[in-house]
Amino acid sequence: MAYHVYIKKDNSFKKKTINNFSYLFLIIGSLFLFWSFYPIISFEIYSRIFLKNSLKSPVGKETVSVLNEANSVLGRFNIFSNNLRDYTQANVWFPIKPQSTSFLTLNVKEYFLSIPKLNIKDAKVTVGGEDLKKSLIHYLPQSLPGEYGNVVIFGHSTLPQLYNSKDYKTIFTYLPSLEKGDNIYIKMGDVEYQYEVFSLMVVNPDQVSILDQNKEDSFLTLVTCVPPGTYWQRLIVKAKLKLI
Repeated sequence: MAYHVYIKKDNSFKKKTINNFSYLFLIIGSLFLFWSFYPIISFEIYSRIFLKNSLKSPVGKETVSVLNEANSVLGRFNIFSNNLRDYTQANVWFPIKPQSTSFLTLNVKEYFLSIPKLNIKDAKVTVGGEDLKKSLIHYLPQSLPGEYGNVVIFGHSTLPQLYNSKDYKTIFTYLPSLEKGDNIYIKMGDVEYQYEVFSLMVVNPDQVSILDQNKEDSFLTLVTCVPPGTYWQRLIVKAKLKLI
């Protein structure tokens, strides 16, 4: 019976190199995961502390008049829904509410949006458009900027690492950094309208009362997907026309 067992270690240069590369790849992989998921985790913490808590109550389903016509928003929380095959097309956001008859009386086809705080200048907004890769979309248009009603504008977002203020696929990435009192400008022809942010909230995809018209004043509603890089929920930025 042996009293001692000796294990021969492989101290060759090849073995050491393989071990070092293994640790290096492990560190790089961990940093990459942190780089990818940090914006999502940080936004979730921020929204739960500062955004959702600022609401006395969520947008109630009982008040949603549009919900009966748009009840397949994002496949009702099903992230594997076929409605998400091409999320750069506006019609998959509200697939059973077509825009074809929504803006026949509007003679404006496009205008421009600027948000100085986000370094967004003269971003094109297409009235009743579909392709979110080419512009922001004024969805279900029933009123125009400056008029009484609710102008709802959709815009894409992504991970902050991929942000480009000139790329419509990433243009609304930093929308969550807006605060009450910040200004949004709409230029339509020779006229420029100034809106002031008064509310930010996060809602679930089926809470679509944000599409409802409100003729009490001139409202602007900006919508994008959150947390960054996902389509799980919606960030809603509400602004009201500022009279100068």
